[in-house]
Amino acid sequence: MGPYSKRVVTRNTLNSQILRLAIPSILANITIPLVGLVDTAIVGHIANATFIGGIAIGTMLFDLLYWNFGFLRVGTSGMTAQAFGRGDRQECARLLSQSVGIALLGAAVIWLLQWLFVTVVLAILPCSPEVATFARDYFFVRIWAAPATLSLMAFKGWFIGMQDTVSPMITDIVVNLVNMLVSYVLAVHTPMGAIGVAWGTVIAQFTGLSMALILLLVKYRHLWQGLSPVRLALDSCGMRRLISLNGNLFIRSLCFMVVYVGFTSLASNYGDVELAVSTIMMKLFMLFSYFVDGFAYAGEALVGKYMGRNQQSEINNQDNVQIPHVVRLLFAWSLGVGLLFTVIFALWSSGFYLTMTSDATVLARLADYTPWLIAMPIVSTLAFMWDGVYTGATAGKHIRNAMIYAALAFIIAYLATYYWLGIQALYIAYFAHLIARVIYLTAQWRKIPY
Repeated sequence: MGPYSKRVVTRNTLNSQILRLAIPSILANITIPLVGLVDTAIVGHIANATFIGGIAIGTMLFDLLYWNFGFLRVGTSGMTAQAFGRGDRQECARLLSQSVGIALLGAAVIWLLQWLFVTVVLAILPCSPEVATFARDYFFVRIWAAPATLSLMAFKGWFIGMQDTVSPMITDIVVNLVNMLVSYVLAVHTPMGAIGVAWGTVIAQFTGLSMALILLLVKYRHLWQGLSPVRLALDSCGMRRLISLNGNLFIRSLCFMVVYVGFTSLASNYGDVELAVSTIMMKLFMLFSYFVDGFAYAGEALVGKYMGRNQQSEINNQDNVQIPHVVRLLFAWSLGVGLLFTVIFALWSSGFYLTMTSDATVLARLADYTPWLIAMPIVSTLAFMWDGVYTGATAGKHIRNAMIYAALAFIIAYLATYYWLGIQALYIAYFAHLIARVIYLTAQWRKIPY
């Protein structure tokens, strides 16, 4: 990566780049829920409901824990993309070294606090002693994968920043294939029984990390020529900027938890049927997000790359790439996906419901929520796409502030309407948080120096 010569970036070139980045990300995203799903499916065929419940609770514990470390992927991708755009080889190498260093430090903290975390959370959650016992056993085994899991977040963000979404796709596929195979063998064909699925996940995560390292050595070994990864990781100047960005993104993650955990917790107050309905609706919301997030990742990579290239162009007196043009094309593609899912949900919502449950009561109630499902793709597309654009711009404060306002919008909207609307207020609140993000990020975009 040397200094860039003067060039014209055409519409067709940008469209090609968007699809090249988005499609592998979409394929990788689809595999994300498979870890917990496979564990549940295996245990469901060899054990009773207690173990199934324990797996569900244990998986949720890790969702709560790792969600707060999402900054390892998000923060790394934007900064790496800008360094890539500038042609700064050392900065690209430093960012991965420091992100992995932070991941390993985070894993050490998790190991030290694991007993306190699981004890406090299980004391709050309403579950039977038997379910809690297995969930605890599952957690204390799977927690050994923390260094690999967190490091893979850093690797994924770095690969995306390097305009490479194929490598994380390969890594995710390897993780899930190994998880399925090893979990099945350990749970079904060894004395471990149900706890074997936890060890299968541990082995799968470290296998995935090994694959990421292999891809790094094959594709990017040249970046570290003459450089020490340890010295790069300890570079205090660069670390301060990374920590500052990640601090803002950590606060954003906490606000996300307020919304998503709050949604499920509040839904549980309306009874088992409404909780089941809300769980299914959230699963369908997340199904859509796996597709649009592919374009958000493309936004992280491309906006970051072209911002970095523009910084280099200013130094070399070259033409800048028009970032607004890049953003418009990204939104056009993502809105196309949003419209497609709007049509799909409008025409075949009942089919999706039937794949989730056969309970007649739940199915009857789901029909009442179909308008929310139809409206969700367009609104959430705008929110998710802006997140990707701002991540590429490394505008951490704006990402943080948007989610703070969104969490407040969720709380205020629910408190203002639940007395009259019951559980429908929960869906109003969820949409309020999406709309708040869109309004804030749209209004702030002109203030971003690109």
